[in-house]
Amino acid sequence: MVHPLIGLHAFLGELGAIGFLWVLIELINPTEERVKRAKIVSLISVVLIFLSWISGGYYYVNYYGESVKPIIKEGPQPWAHAIFMETKEHVFLFLPFLSILTMSALWSNGRQILKNKKIKNSIIALSLLIFVLAFAIGAMGYIVSAGARMALEVR
Repeated sequence: MVHPLIGLHAFLGELGAIGFLWVLIELINPTEERVKRAKIVSLISVVLIFLSWISGGYYYVNYYGESVKPIIKEGPQPWAHAIFMETKEHVFLFLPFLSILTMSALWSNGRQILKNKKIKNSIIALSLLIFVLAFAIGAMGYIVSAGARMALEVR
């Protein structure tokens, strides 16, 4: 049976990623109102990414490492863990810090975004990076889960 923390972890992470997509969209043609909205959404998104980080870490330490990882490694697709889970773990460590950096840049440069294209484009680039990385991590999680399902079918 799939543990509910997996769904919660994925949901929170992807919702946080969508929040940074929202930030990106607000900043394409910024106004004072859009920058204000982007600031609020960035704060909420940081919280969501941290909650995803905590729920995923709790699941990994208490369930995955002991129960699921050995099943995948002994199954027909051990590379699902060896490549994708290892990559996912390391990339995932950066997301909360990238999200804090993006939120901080947005909050500390709010008025300058309207005038300075370099600042605006930097925050847009960071938001896009967060969005792409989070969805890539979600895809890697799907591959790892498929490896676990396949290993259980073979058993």
